[in-house]
Amino acid sequence: MPNVAQSTETTDWVSRFADEVIEESERRAPGKPVVVASGLSPSGPIHLGNLREVMTPHLVADEIRRRGYQVRHLISWDDYDRYRKVPAGIAGIDESWAEHIGKPLTAVPAPKGSAYPNWAEHFKAAMVESLAEMGVEFDGISQTDQYTSGVYREQILHAMKHRGDIDAILAQYRTKPKAAKKQQQKAVDEAELEAEEGSGAASEDDGSSGLGGYFPYKPYCGDCGKDLTTVTSYDDDTTELAYTCDECGFSETVRLSEFNRGKLVWKVDWPMRWAYEGVIFEPSGVDHSSPGSSFQVGGQIVGIFGGKQPIGPMYAFVGISGMAKMSSSRGGVPTPADALQIMEPQILRWLYARRRPNQSFKIAFDQEIQRLYDEWDKLAGKVADGSALPADVAAHSRAVRTAAGELTKTARPMAYRTLASVADITAGHQDQALRILSELDPQNPLGSLDEARPRYDKAEAWINTHVPADQRTIVRDEPDAELLKSLDEASQQSVRLLLDGLAEHWSLDGLTHLVYGVPKVQAGFSADATPKELPPEIKTAQRTFFALLYHLLVSRDTGPRLPTLLLAVGQDRVRKLLGE
Repeated sequence: MPNVAQSTETTDWVSRFADEVIEESERRAPGKPVVVASGLSPSGPIHLGNLREVMTPHLVADEIRRRGYQVRHLISWDDYDRYRKVPAGIAGIDESWAEHIGKPLTAVPAPKGSAYPNWAEHFKAAMVESLAEMGVEFDGISQTDQYTSGVYREQILHAMKHRGDIDAILAQYRTKPKAAKKQQQKAVDEAELEAEEGSGAASEDDGSSGLGGYFPYKPYCGDCGKDLTTVTSYDDDTTELAYTCDECGFSETVRLSEFNRGKLVWKVDWPMRWAYEGVIFEPSGVDHSSPGSSFQVGGQIVGIFGGKQPIGPMYAFVGISGMAKMSSSRGGVPTPADALQIMEPQILRWLYARRRPNQSFKIAFDQEIQRLYDEWDKLAGKVADGSALPADVAAHSRAVRTAAGELTKTARPMAYRTLASVADITAGHQDQALRILSELDPQNPLGSLDEARPRYDKAEAWINTHVPADQRTIVRDEPDAELLKSLDEASQQSVRLLLDGLAEHWSLDGLTHLVYGVPKVQAGFSADATPKELPPEIKTAQRTFFALLYHLLVSRDTGPRLPTLLLAVGQDRVRKLLGE
């Protein structure tokens, strides 16, 4: 029997949705596995905004599994959707690819140099790999396979038989007050923007209305392979369907009961799948909240197929900070793979778990990632000592483990900003990186760089891919003789105090105490004096001293944290550069 008792940790949005989904599933399909769903279109790079479409049901499904229930998380790959437009910024793709517009995504060649057989598989592969790294368990469904194998044949025939009912529902939204039209257009524009940025948001096409009337089905042309077709007639008894292609002029009559080269239009396809799969929970983007949107219309059309609309929240967009250096060859839109290159999967899971679906948030690719890691490490400490709030404990738990077990983690999770500084200064020399990191804590030295992995590798990747060259740290080869000669007596004394204390304080904590203590001692205070015991001008003196050291070591006003920088440069070289 499922364990329905909730942990004291689970006082978060995930648990509340899990309660509702379990209750709804027992009402609709008692005794059957709970079905949650996501839909992704591999029409281009599947970006971090689309990841919310997966992570929201994943987190809910995982909570339900933790309680002992059977769950299926379906990801429908909308790879039978049409190739809508030539995406910008993907290497090797130019306007010549426009010849493929209107074909199924699985019928479009993969970008040049790809190891995959078609466009859809190329962009799907990166997402599948990222989801595996994040511990997301799912059942993938290729809509190309479903349609071309005839799985949905009965549903297609049913939709065609009830096309008048479907048309009547859609007609309610085709003529609407001006304000509602404006609202819908705004949502469509947002969906279009999402599609241009790689989401592959489905077109809002609601069907074919030619001289033969309304039809919720689009054949792909038997000649050019495109969906630029118009159904001209259909016979319910014989299932004979006639169509013409507006692109190449081809026309033919087929028997729909035997024909597998076409699909239901999106506004009918989506609710059909809800009914076919028995979906209980599926979130949708805010662009689906307007009158006449796919989700709202689908809530009415699903009844034609004998189903019910899933429950699920509208989720807010995910923003990005610090993407100026993203390579245009990747399409200019950050994907989960891009994020996982610079952060551990636990951190990425945490970003989606700690915010309610209707809350927007940003994923950092700039200096903010260091602050994010500081926050994560602080939370981990609070969870360990029992001082974290219940909702924070729950979000942390969902980040580090799934119902199947814990995600792979870094054995010695050193501060991300420290690792990034070391990677920056050592420029790929792993023996130097190990030397520095092993000196951070002489009482418990790092034995191997592997102990700091994968976090060290993520920090190194961030330095190499997201920190501009003019912000990288280059240690001087020779002392700045001119600057050393120009120092006044007070500045000379501060450098001497630092040099005198190097050997005794050669550790991360020791050097931190030393560099902050020098200005205190110069002003006549104890190096251990707290900020409350010191006048405000000590902070100014510290900043001036730090700037002097940066100039002497790296010829800049700022740089990595000084204790880390000193360790990285090494004691002998520090002494040389400071003029000893």
